Amino acid sequence: MRVRVDPELCSGDEICTQVCPEIFEMEGDKAAVKIEEVTEDLKQCAKEAADSCPSESIIIEEE
Repeated sequence: MRVRVDPELCSGDEICTQVCPEIFEMEGDKAAVKIEEVTEDLKQCAKEAADSCPSESIIIEEE
């Protein structure tokens, strides 16, 4: 699984960093991904962050 944030859509709510700080961090007023390849143990966390994102800016690509 790969994950990324579309900076054009991100509204900077920081919800993803609260839900899944292992993957997401803030860079200025936008969320960013710390790791692109999500390990098995973090897949659920990434999905919860994507589901919680009000701007739907988190993109998950299943492999």
